[in-house]
Amino acid sequence: MHHISNIASEVGKEITIAGWLYNKRSSGKIVFLELRDGSGFMQAVVSEDVVDEATWKAVGDMTQESSLKVTGTVTAHPKKENVFELQVTHIEIVQIAQEYPITPKEHGPDFLLDHRHLWLRSKRQWAVQRIRDVIIRSVYDFYHEHGYVKVDTPILTPNACEGATELFDIEYFDEGILHLSQSGQLYLEAAIMSVGRGFDFGPVFRAEKSKTRKHLTEFWMMDAEAAFVEHDENMNMQEALVKYVVSRCLENCKVELDILERDTTKLHGLQDLPFERLEYSEAIPKLQALGSDIQFGDDLGADDEELLTKDSAVPVFIHKWPKSIKPFYMKVDPGNPELVLNNDLIGIENAGEIIGGSQREDDYETLKTAIESHGLEGPEYEWYLDLRRYGSVPHSGYGLGLERMVRWVSGVEHIRETIPFPRMINRVRP
Repeated sequence: MHHISNIASEVGKEITIAGWLYNKRSSGKIVFLELRDGSGFMQAVVSEDVVDEATWKAVGDMTQESSLKVTGTVTAHPKKENVFELQVTHIEIVQIAQEYPITPKEHGPDFLLDHRHLWLRSKRQWAVQRIRDVIIRSVYDFYHEHGYVKVDTPILTPNACEGATELFDIEYFDEGILHLSQSGQLYLEAAIMSVGRGFDFGPVFRAEKSKTRKHLTEFWMMDAEAAFVEHDENMNMQEALVKYVVSRCLENCKVELDILERDTTKLHGLQDLPFERLEYSEAIPKLQALGSDIQFGDDLGADDEELLTKDSAVPVFIHKWPKSIKPFYMKVDPGNPELVLNNDLIGIENAGEIIGGSQREDDYETLKTAIESHGLEGPEYEWYLDLRRYGSVPHSGYGLGLERMVRWVSGVEHIRETIPFPRMINRVRP
């Protein structure tokens, strides 16, 4: 079998494509079939004068999403450059599909989500999932090129990394209540004391009751940690990662971005520009001047993130936040003990926060006090404190939300389209 993605190298040859009928239209004795095989889409032309009677009948019997094998000669499209067609000589039907529930008419989001297992076959969803795949591959490539080691961290954990109210609990044999992981960060910190620099990539879970277009309850997170890396270098690495991922998508996802009608002007433009860096104390008065009612000590809302980046050509780092509203593990700013050495990276084009990172507290006594002040003391954190007892070093890390990144690059409106089967507070099926 041949693949549509490689069709340009088959011009003039007779080949067979195995796939599905995406669409069909007729013009008298000529029928145009739009085929898809997972690797791409192409048009197949069936002429009654060319094919045998059985093949012509098969064309009439075929329904949307019927599976089939189509044989024909590859030709260049007469009017469109780099577009190719299949001049059909034979069709073998594998299965005639029943009446397909998703038609070209407008369907509501609930209907499409109920039929997500079928909706994935649409061109837009095909394009989004392929962009997701390129982002995942580019993340692996970036870190391996920079000397990081892939480390697999546990999904079942006895302790909280972020707020305990965002944890999903699970009864675990005789061990009592465990939690589904919010992040692999704490375990990754242990791993880098062995491998130096490491990253993980896997599903995480937040019990936050948010219904926004940027929130899922189950999503994929890439965490990266590095020994002997401090605050500024940590932001440098985040910026390099984002530019690398966007560049790879622009290079490898032209067809997908065209299907999504994505205007890539700003994505191209950010490659040679430094990302803006604002301290939290600078961001708050700037937001107030733009009309926000935010006060010092507040977290940024979605509207605030959009305000800060609406006129920006590049993502914006907001760093050195108040210690009082951030997790226990963040390093206190030596210049101001009320702040921590952390950052949120806010994407342009209303992408929202795509990365959160910080330098980690490496002093034993300071970290122990922070854990206790957050009400998290207990044996579950002793191993984490051990990292500060035995060869502690300055170290930093961050987490990239995969679906947030996919949403930004693809330009889709809602994050539910960025993951094959979204899990939200009101949806766990299919």
